[in-house]
Amino acid sequence: MRPRSLTSARGLRLSRLHSLPIPRHHLRSLSSQVSHANEDEITQLSQQPQHPLSLADLIRHGRPPLSEEALLASANFALELLPVRLAHRIQALRSLPFIVVSNPHIKKIYQNYMHSYETLLPFARAAKVNGSSTSARSHLSPYHSYKITSLADETRFTAVLSDLVAAHQDTIPVLARGFLECKRYIAPDHVTRFLDQHLRARIGTRLLAEQHLALHYSSHPLTTSGGSHARYANPPAHYVGVIDTALQPAECVEICASLVADMCELRYGVRPALEIDGDHSATFAYVPMHLDYMLTELLKNAFRATVESRSDAPVVVTVAPEPAVSEEIAKPTPANQTTADGQAGAIVRLDDKAPGVTIRIRDQGGGIAPDVLPNIWSYSFTTVAEDDGSEAVGA
Repeated sequence: MRPRSLTSARGLRLSRLHSLPIPRHHLRSLSSQVSHANEDEITQLSQQPQHPLSLADLIRHGRPPLSEEALLASANFALELLPVRLAHRIQALRSLPFIVVSNPHIKKIYQNYMHSYETLLPFARAAKVNGSSTSARSHLSPYHSYKITSLADETRFTAVLSDLVAAHQDTIPVLARGFLECKRYIAPDHVTRFLDQHLRARIGTRLLAEQHLALHYSSHPLTTSGGSHARYANPPAHYVGVIDTALQPAECVEICASLVADMCELRYGVRPALEIDGDHSATFAYVPMHLDYMLTELLKNAFRATVESRSDAPVVVTVAPEPAVSEEIAKPTPANQTTADGQAGAIVRLDDKAPGVTIRIRDQGGGIAPDVLPNIWSYSFTTVAEDDGSEAVGA
């Protein structure tokens, strides 16, 4: 057993590590691509406020196919916001104890962010070559002074965004695995706060990139030769990029519930009943993929609880549209505005006047056990046995 004084000293040492930045000479071991000049730029960008991305920002360029002017505006909007967002995440990773960020999983995510940042540099360097870096705003970063002015540059930029989306596909599970391996070096509440912030920031960054990808390929469907981008070509008329302006929650519930019921029947041999009440025809503007993910996870929990409690009661989903307050057209969020909770990197509502929808999921599965309740927001906690596999119903 260690003497108490040594334990206290070790605790103090780890606590100090949380507040100390990683020394520059250690950054080379994390990424061989970054130069000292770029490190200064990343630090500078990370100190700038993040634009609180809203759905109104993303639909303001219009419905596809976009004109050349609108498509370039969409690209420049992404180019202005992405470097700041990437710099914030890079600095957040650097703020972790060095022994934590040196973990192979967390180091991989750090290198992915550095790679994404580096792939944007050619656009800034082009600005310097053209002499535009002497503009009044160039002291902020070269990204603010450079504008994409041709479809050729926009196409190259779109390829960069495609790489960014692919590189960060599994960021959260990889980070969670890394933090689990480093749990002796970092407090659980620190991990939860970090992952909460990272998840919010990742959603906004990914949505920003995917929106321009969708606008690009839906405006130039002939350039989409199958593959992952084919889903963006020839979208329904009510789509603006990845945003469905007439999304029907009831339809989403039916699709997600069918998938979860299949999983439940495969796992347990039964399919709990589902009832959807409320307004089946209600629509609102949202990202279908985001709603599908939330519904699937909540329905998995509800179905599993229903089966394990041997309840015959159906899982009931209620869709209740909020009344429209005004027909005022949504306006873009000012760049210096922050959200109510101070999270500038978060996604805000389409518009304060835009009608929303409330979706309520109820089951008779007995609720959350009292001993489980304190752990439900922990990323490493699950009530699914380890041998159940990743496709188990519920979490």
